[in-house]
Amino acid sequence: MGHIITVAAVLALLAPPSAAAQTAAGSRILVVPFENIQHEPRLHWLSEASAVLLADELNARGLGAIARDERVRAFEQLHLPLSASLSHATVIKVGHLVGATEVIVGTLAFEGNNLKVEAHSIRIDVGRLQPEVSERAPLSDLFAIFNRLAGRLAPDMRVTAAAGGTRPPLDAFENYIKGLIAESPAVQATFLEAAVKLFRGYDRAELALWSVRTDEDDHIAALAAARAVPASSPLARRARFLSGVSLLELKRDDEAFDVFKGLSDDVPASGTAARRAGMAAALNNLGIVQIRRGSTSQTGTATFYLTKATEADPGDADYLFNLGYAYLLERNNQGAIYWLREGLRRDPADPDAHYVLAAALQASGSGVEAEREQALARQLSSRYEELERRAAADKLPVPKGLERVRTEPDAPGGLRPEQTIVNSAQREQRELATFHLDRGRRLYEREADSEAMVELRRAVYLSPYEAQAHLLIGRIHLRAGRPQEAVNALKISVWSVDTALARIALAEAYLRLQNTGAARTELERALALDPASADAKRLLAEIK
Repeated sequence: MGHIITVAAVLALLAPPSAAAQTAAGSRILVVPFENIQHEPRLHWLSEASAVLLADELNARGLGAIARDERVRAFEQLHLPLSASLSHATVIKVGHLVGATEVIVGTLAFEGNNLKVEAHSIRIDVGRLQPEVSERAPLSDLFAIFNRLAGRLAPDMRVTAAAGGTRPPLDAFENYIKGLIAESPAVQATFLEAAVKLFRGYDRAELALWSVRTDEDDHIAALAAARAVPASSPLARRARFLSGVSLLELKRDDEAFDVFKGLSDDVPASGTAARRAGMAAALNNLGIVQIRRGSTSQTGTATFYLTKATEADPGDADYLFNLGYAYLLERNNQGAIYWLREGLRRDPADPDAHYVLAAALQASGSGVEAEREQALARQLSSRYEELERRAAADKLPVPKGLERVRTEPDAPGGLRPEQTIVNSAQREQRELATFHLDRGRRLYEREADSEAMVELRRAVYLSPYEAQAHLLIGRIHLRAGRPQEAVNALKISVWSVDTALARIALAEAYLRLQNTGAARTELERALALDPASADAKRLLAEIK
């Protein structure tokens, strides 16, 4: 599975807050699919099932096991296959990405007629490998195996809820898991429909089927799947939200408005963080309904609902973009400029935000700034010629259709720099940005990339076009195996201050993406800036 030396090397880079820290409610636990060490075909689906079942059991004990959707997004961001055997160092990297304090890994194997399951946790926060635990029983006792395994991993926590709701029959659960991991939408749908037929009221399978149908643009079928979840289900609120998304896609705006309005009104001020996130997502989508269908004094303007969304979740860059975009469509240029810049402080590599900001600046008479923003947008994306033709045809400053629908009610917004920076009122903003940049550089040089990224994002939040910060962020992405994210960060670095070092790093990112033509162009530009650059010459020679 992994190597102890590798784990020790990774954990040595972490700064443990307290050796006394213990697993408790409020922690975030990443359960990775267990390894099929026998490469037994019968165990293929059980690898994913192990992560789903154990996460359910830990959540039933009041622990914060990370949901499958978030785990899948993290694997995709790191370009990792969901079913492959990964080293401990790699799963720790995934854990850092989702903010986990603990990662649980394990193995599966058949011993005669019994299934043997072994697991142990890696405590990221305190740098400790926990003792291994194991269970074995016939496959027919699969749910009981993971119930006992969770009890041994968290012996001090009592079960406070049903694990994953009402357990389906094993054959229905097997079809559900196979539907999640199948490679084609058609096969996914076949398994998930079989799961629903085998277990009426299998709400999880219905919502998984919603995702498949939505990806296929079959929004009528997706709406039917979401509406199959009854109001009495624990998943009813999520199902209502997803039905609203389907109604938006079907251009049934009045019905979508009613769904999202009901969801946004039905969250108490003291609700859980997930419920408040769901409220913000509903408010965002209400704003999008109003952008698309137009607003009245009775129904409220798009900017009214989007302002409420940003108040409920002030760190979400998509909500900030939507609010700035809506203000521009209302011809409120100053409002658009303010909110788009706030969004870019959270996500500096957002090409559409730079593009819309350029239009707002141009309309407000700031032509030089507008040209700079438009140039950066074109650096980050090549689609703006078509968008400009659409905008001209509609006689709008920017084209329709740039608004961002939230399709998940509780999707995490990622790291929020403004939630962690120190109060800058006591110092000049530039001085504070330099402070965080210097800390980030030192941490980068020590290869403490997670901590370095935090500091560099703080620097970028305070100074969005700090070239050195973007250069280091790009290098961290390269070191972590995220070449496309590296390209985005390095393009901003080059646009801010054109240096040979940034061009060389950008060439390396293009080589990782197997784009040798773009890499050659960047290296030639690097040599124009620094004809003596040994690194540029070496890479160019390798390409040739």
